[in-house]
Amino acid sequence: MMQQSAKKILVIEDNAITRNLFLDSLQAEGFDTIAAHNGVTGIQQAQEHSPDLIICDIMMPDMDGYAVLAALRQEPITAIIPFIFLTGSNSTEDMRKGMELGADDYLTKPCTVEQLLRAIATRLEKQTQIRYWCAINSHQMSASLPTPKTSTEEPLEFSFPSVPQLKEVFDYIEAHYQEGITLCDVAQAVGYSSAYLTNRVAKKTGDTVNTWIVKRRMAEARNLLQNSDQSIEQIATSLGYQNACHFSRQFRQHNEIPPQSWRKKHQFIPEHIGAV
Repeated sequence: MMQQSAKKILVIEDNAITRNLFLDSLQAEGFDTIAAHNGVTGIQQAQEHSPDLIICDIMMPDMDGYAVLAALRQEPITAIIPFIFLTGSNSTEDMRKGMELGADDYLTKPCTVEQLLRAIATRLEKQTQIRYWCAINSHQMSASLPTPKTSTEEPLEFSFPSVPQLKEVFDYIEAHYQEGITLCDVAQAVGYSSAYLTNRVAKKTGDTVNTWIVKRRMAEARNLLQNSDQSIEQIATSLGYQNACHFSRQFRQHNEIPPQSWRKKHQFIPEHIGAV
């Protein structure tokens, strides 16, 4: 039977003794561990390694745990990684602040290794269930979609999923997608934390908020490429991109070819009428 790969856990802790204690304990339980001695390094490690779970101290110099969590929740790659806070304070206010930012659990130091392992097991199990649900839901949605048109036909009109609970989210994206909005803008507009909104939309649709923003921009980009004479730079600017390179790279990721090549393949060129 194939052995499952070990789960990766990132420990962000400025105290070397505490950090090494957690690392040794986790390694003894079969986890792959990644260490960071401050918040900035922790963010870099999370982006580079995409750990399965993050354990982070709150009180750290330069960048505290709250700032680390807020930064990670803004990036699609790290937004839904389970996050456990460690703190020496048992203040209800501190705990509430962490939860509002999207923390998944909150352990007060000193905590036992057994308590830490139980919290990790609970969060990893919940994450597995979420991913399984999303995979099943995404498969069901794909199976129910009509067969796409061939490349010689007009591009399909874009529409958001018909999910009443997310209507406010998609309405906001539709109204502002050309303004360079991000997950944080949408979350603030609908009154949720970025982490909660990411999980909510992913559960219902199989895609993140940022993915839906990009999909909407790509649909309008194809429309403009096919039906207007605007340059690639003009189209990029009109869709909220800061430069044409970023737009072109993202367009290629979603459409397999650069925007200029897509235009040549799809743009309608009217026949000359009354030519002599």
